[in-house]
Amino acid sequence: MTKPLDVITIGRSSVDLYGAQVGGRLEDMASFNKYIGGSPTNMAAGTARLGLKSALITRVGDEHMGRFITEQLAKEGVDTRGIVTDPERLTALVILGIRDQEQFPLIFYRDNCADMALCEDDIDEAYVTSARAVVATGTHLSHPRTEAAVLKALNIARANGMQTALDIDYRPNLWGLSGHGDGENRFIASDKVTAKLQSTLHLFDLIVGTEEEFHIAGGTTDTIAALRAVREVSGATLVCKRGPMGASAFEGPIPDSLDDGQTGPGFPIEVFNVLGAGDGFMSGLLKGWLDGEDWPTALKYANACGAFAVSRHGCAPAYPSWTELQFFLDRGVQEKALRKDKALEQIHWSTNRKGDWSTMRVFAFDHRMQLEELDGATDARIDDFKELCLDACAEVANGQPGFGLLCDGRLGRQALYKAVGTGLWIGRPVEWPGSRPLRLEPEIGPDFGGLNEWPLEHVVKCLCFYHPDDTPEMKQQQEDTVTRLFHACRRNNLEFLLEVIPSKVAEVTDTTTAEVIQRFYDIGVYPDWWKLEPMKTEAGWQAACDAIERNDAHTRGIVVLGLAAAEDALAESFRFAARFPLVKGFAVGRTIFGDAAQAWMKGEMSDADAIALMKDNYTRLCTIWDDARAQASAQADTTRQTA
Repeated sequence: MTKPLDVITIGRSSVDLYGAQVGGRLEDMASFNKYIGGSPTNMAAGTARLGLKSALITRVGDEHMGRFITEQLAKEGVDTRGIVTDPERLTALVILGIRDQEQFPLIFYRDNCADMALCEDDIDEAYVTSARAVVATGTHLSHPRTEAAVLKALNIARANGMQTALDIDYRPNLWGLSGHGDGENRFIASDKVTAKLQSTLHLFDLIVGTEEEFHIAGGTTDTIAALRAVREVSGATLVCKRGPMGASAFEGPIPDSLDDGQTGPGFPIEVFNVLGAGDGFMSGLLKGWLDGEDWPTALKYANACGAFAVSRHGCAPAYPSWTELQFFLDRGVQEKALRKDKALEQIHWSTNRKGDWSTMRVFAFDHRMQLEELDGATDARIDDFKELCLDACAEVANGQPGFGLLCDGRLGRQALYKAVGTGLWIGRPVEWPGSRPLRLEPEIGPDFGGLNEWPLEHVVKCLCFYHPDDTPEMKQQQEDTVTRLFHACRRNNLEFLLEVIPSKVAEVTDTTTAEVIQRFYDIGVYPDWWKLEPMKTEAGWQAACDAIERNDAHTRGIVVLGLAAAEDALAESFRFAARFPLVKGFAVGRTIFGDAAQAWMKGEMSDADAIALMKDNYTRLCTIWDDARAQASAQADTTRQTA
């Protein structure tokens, strides 16, 4: 029988604050990147990226960090119904850094934290049995309350024929064996911890740990003897992680050498960050195990996922998608510092983006120059009007997916602030209006450092008036700016939309836009989105789509712009563009807001009437697009059926 979930992980959940500077002391860190953390949380995200239907049972605080964890997991595709919000305790935090290749300091902020309040009442039998497997980690066996919750889940799983696994995940200071400043320590011998672990090992079908973790589970620092001690109390498959030497799996008696276990291929890569590597390894191992692969294959997945983790910054963000993993296994290692492998990083980025934007109905009111030219317009009035545009956009969207806006931060800042968190797609321009060669808004700064202030929901939009017949000097200037901008976007984890309008520069043919697209790919620019002018021939659209798909199989797609066209002209261009699946929708502005803006700026229209007029215009355009897409889909279905 197929179950709704593949795996439920249970235990720690925290926010990891990773020092952004590499090679310095944790004391000297100036800024931090925020990620989800905690072994079970990382594994839930890691297995979801690999295509498993995963879930997490834990507790988080009733505050911003708790909501961050829940929201991030939901974006990763993790089922969050097992996450309990604790009204009294704070979400755990971990401060981490990368000192060098050997030192990775960390401090656990877990005093009376939310996840350690997990209790038996939080374990719902129906929820547990909706999965094929339950995975526990060692820390939650360290306290009677959390241990009771874990044991309840495991006993339910075993009573219902489910698979069970343990990641020993030994952190001595989380067992009270060392002080707060000793978070990096991975081993302190303890008869008490050994006895506690051994009292539970019979409950598992799979037990995974490093050599040091098996030392604590087996009660001896002789690895073979420790594995044999575990084998005496458990019939589980034992997987011993051996760092750069890979891992060995033992299904039966423990041989005299670790080399005699089942193994999978390792990957010679540069070690950048070991934190979270074990959770990445476990994610890959669970994928192979639950898919019924043999142990060499499961270990191959595990080793590869661990390799990704040790080569990147952060834990869960480093883990691969299934597409990325397959690409890596097929192609192999070409750059030992995987985070510097351009092809691999492009696949990592493009296959781990969040959000379904298969339909794009975008109200574009990022205009600056056109609004500044209106009678009665001032900077303050334009800013106020853009809030009315946002109200119209939000009312039409009404919480439904597939709606968005384009708004700038110089004359639309308040609208941008209000838009974040509404579920709308948000594009934000960076180009100085009308500039050619391309210049950016002053807020971006000469080093493009202004982007580090942007919310991650914002998509960087850049309009570049570029034509294949431009002079070499013009091309170089514009290409240099776009290239720097693209890399600044990636550095700040912001999606990038590139808009090109070659017809505003010179005459165009059916291949002009495709040539522009290909040129940007040739210089290493991979936009998440393309914004293109409506083309007048099928050959033109086909050439543009072919150029994108040839270079980027995982692109977000295309939105078609309006160029202030009349509604009937837009309707015709929509019907044409909708025939191409790569075109996801439209981004149109003046056709929606033009009349309202003109009247409102002169004081001839109220706020309510301006909103109503823009809502009507926007709603009609949305309907026109939806109808065009539905008609194109129906025609495509008919063609396939008659072929």
